[in-house]
Amino acid sequence: MQFFCPMQPPTTTAQMHQVSVVNGKPHFYDPPEVAAARAKLLSAICQHMPPAPMDGAVSLLVKWCFPAAGGHRDGEYRTTKPDCDNLQKLLKDVMSQCGFWRDDAQVCREIVEKFWANIPGIYIRVEAL
Repeated sequence: MQFFCPMQPPTTTAQMHQVSVVNGKPHFYDPPEVAAARAKLLSAICQHMPPAPMDGAVSLLVKWCFPAAGGHRDGEYRTTKPDCDNLQKLLKDVMSQCGFWRDDAQVCREIVEKFWANIPGIYIRVEAL
């Protein structure tokens, strides 16, 4: 399965979780920026939900295409923040929520790239291994 979600990819990552202590216990929560990024991804990704979650090992290829700006050309690698691994965490959480697989631990192979692009968005390919 493969698809492209045209959008300006969120630069807020799951690494921005917050923690507070309530009655002596840590309580983790998403600040408004992370909640907004999660909602944006959820809206785009769930349109491509599979009929049933994949079983077994999964390969995930993701190309993050950020709007070309500041003299960057289409297809040029983006070497600035956010880091690829931080972008992926929120995306995989959303894909789990949408039922692409039963658990993101099933993702055994992962290829992640980020580019400057004339057409911004996120290209995703998911395959059973």
